[in-house]
Amino acid sequence: MGYENIRFPEGSTFLITGVAGFIGSNLVETLLKLGYSVKGLDNYSTGKEENVKLFIGNHNYTFIEGDITDLKTCVNACEGVDYVLHQAAWGSVPRSIEMPLFYEEVNIKGTLNMMEAARQNNVKKFVYASSSSVYGDEPNLPKKEGREGNVLSPYALTKKVDEEYGKLYTKLYGLDTYALRYFNVFGRRQDPNGAYAAVIPKFIKQLLNDERPTVNGDGKQSRDFTYIENVIEANLKACKSPREAAGHAYNIAYGGREYLIDIYDGLCKALGKDVNPVFGPERAGDIKHSNANISKAQEMLGYDPEWSFERGIMEAIEWYKSHLKDNL
Repeated sequence: MGYENIRFPEGSTFLITGVAGFIGSNLVETLLKLGYSVKGLDNYSTGKEENVKLFIGNHNYTFIEGDITDLKTCVNACEGVDYVLHQAAWGSVPRSIEMPLFYEEVNIKGTLNMMEAARQNNVKKFVYASSSSVYGDEPNLPKKEGREGNVLSPYALTKKVDEEYGKLYTKLYGLDTYALRYFNVFGRRQDPNGAYAAVIPKFIKQLLNDERPTVNGDGKQSRDFTYIENVIEANLKACKSPREAAGHAYNIAYGGREYLIDIYDGLCKALGKDVNPVFGPERAGDIKHSNANISKAQEMLGYDPEWSFERGIMEAIEWYKSHLKDNL
């Protein structure tokens, strides 16, 4: 892995928000394996209780059920913490178009609460999840930091505002903040259920169920799908990065470009299925093409992703085959 040799001072404590979710639970798992103390914060609004229960009983793990929209909860959670990995948020571009006020409350106020709580507790590093959606309608590929267009959804706007607060908290208050612009993360424990589920786990579950998945649009949209292991590496390396790297946003991806219909065909082949998809309407607020330039993260964070899409998708398929079989 790209993070096995990363070492933090003995006795270091991490706070991870959104631990009931996909990315948060994977970060908990990794840091506990590396031997560090971890606090987890979640209110179960989008995550799963089973992702929290996985680690209950580990003497290095403390779970706090609480809401990031409550400042007192955030301040208390940050007590004695060295590093914050802030993953808690409401995702989904289409859902944000339906619920803009809610996204403002959780994704902006909640993140600002966490930054303020980290500042008050003298946290060393504050690493937080941003999104490739901040590039909006900027047409050029690959996407490069500093070259953003107009955002296309409330979700994207919340992440853009978070980045602006991150810059200010570094400049005004000396809190080292690092915005990680995730590009279509996938992997173990990503939820395949619900109207807003990510496309890869949703396709896998439907194909295993012998259902016909719906492809939004013509399937010719492209994405820089990024395996979870690369995201874990980015979070840990941001925590080790020098102060001069703080206050910036970084593309976190593999740097590839996969077309949705090709992914669908590949999943059918890997799962031994011959199922024609249903082609539905394009999703509101979606970007047609996405591909990342990751040179800034490589140079300033030492980010060096080892997991290609091809390698990651095979591991993800095996995980879902073994974990979904009882729920089909």
